[in-house]
Amino acid sequence: MTPARSTVERFTVQNTQARLRALLPAISLIAVLVPIVIMQPAVMSYFGSSLLLNLAVPIVLATLAQLAIITVNDLDLSIGSFVSLVACIGATLLAKEPWLGVLALVGCVLAYAAVGALIELRQIPSIVVTLGLSFVWSGLAIVLLPSPGGTSPGWLGTAMNYQTPLIAAPIVWSVVIAIIGHVLLMRTSAGVRIRGAGGNPRAMRRFGWSLVRSKATLYGIAGIFGVLSGLSLLGLTTSADANLALRYTLLSIAAVILGGGEFIGGRVSVIGAVLGAITLTLAASFLAFLNISADWQVGMQGAILIIVLSLRVLLQRGERQ
Repeated sequence: MTPARSTVERFTVQNTQARLRALLPAISLIAVLVPIVIMQPAVMSYFGSSLLLNLAVPIVLATLAQLAIITVNDLDLSIGSFVSLVACIGATLLAKEPWLGVLALVGCVLAYAAVGALIELRQIPSIVVTLGLSFVWSGLAIVLLPSPGGTSPGWLGTAMNYQTPLIAAPIVWSVVIAIIGHVLLMRTSAGVRIRGAGGNPRAMRRFGWSLVRSKATLYGIAGIFGVLSGLSLLGLTTSADANLALRYTLLSIAAVILGGGEFIGGRVSVIGAVLGAITLTLAASFLAFLNISADWQVGMQGAILIIVLSLRVLLQRGERQ
């Protein structure tokens, strides 16, 4: 075998492994979906898919909020508490005094953006700040709604229970969200520029771009997705609770990583993250449908993440060889 041929073959193998690594989110979704379909073919029906993916939209939105933070190499440990707070605001202020509810939600987004600017200005670890914020959000939620209750605004319930033709609404909304998010973050010049804060901050400084502004923008985007997640969750559940979405914190991190995201270098995939969120939602919903304990649901989600990460590591090693 000539050296040139050996180089070509090695390049071909590495290229194939890179493609397989990029396809891992879709492969993991299929791997979870196939056993579900075999055990319960009815899930492929309109009603079945709607039932299994009923909570997919708020989880997808929370995942994209986490993705915005991971894009700048940070981690948000408060997104679950934040989504719960938004749901409480929607079930109380937004339902009774819409103008006050809207102001409160705008204030939440601005607070998120300010936190991003503060983290960059003072060089404070995001984990420390967001962990503290999780207690702040939870405290505010309890003040607004000391016990489960409240009510969803009528327009919100109508929007979240809208039935799309042919394909179940959660699938349609997830696809739309993935496409819009991908185009805005991955295909526009503004998206590329703000992603540079995580991918190559030194280059951004040399070109005169503000890291503080980029980080504040991405944190603000995370706040917007968090607000949308909380409102969509309220529309589906029709009431709120200060602990309604606490599990979304770890679930959103797992979905981003499952979708191909990495903690360094600003390497994220919007479409992959959405696929990861749907995969984890499917796994949990199907186990709940079978009346299996919530502990097993969390364990299944963790097992899926470990398997996919192991495969990704193996493929990355193969690319380097």
